[in-house]
Amino acid sequence: MKVVNQVHPSAEQAQAFFGGTEDGPFVMVNLLKFREKAAYEDGSDADLTGMAAYLRYGMKVRDMITAVGGTPGYAGPVTALMLGEVEELWDMVALAEYPSLAAMRAMVTDPEYQKIARHRDAGLAGQLNIKTRGTLG
Repeated sequence: MKVVNQVHPSAEQAQAFFGGTEDGPFVMVNLLKFREKAAYEDGSDADLTGMAAYLRYGMKVRDMITAVGGTPGYAGPVTALMLGEVEELWDMVALAEYPSLAAMRAMVTDPEYQKIARHRDAGLAGQLNIKTRGTLG
């Protein structure tokens, strides 16, 4: 199994994801790998860790998930791997429930989301986003 962490989907990946026929509630599983140091495009906050930069995003995106009818879920550090093998563990797992693809699309295209996404970009070395059918409840 090949694993490639990315910070942003390609245009093709985004089109395939948001253009899918399945609609309804889903939970996004986010496997996050942080940069050692934050990397803001403007060079600001160079003393922050990648995790600290990402947490700036995480605190604000929780409200945005709720605003589109979603539910922020569990978020916590990865501490061990019981089965399988990977070269390097992810640093954190975060779950978020969305009522539909349209709701998630509305959130990520909102200008307010675009403003806070800079913290996500500065903090992440890469991630996997895995869509699962269903709800957190």
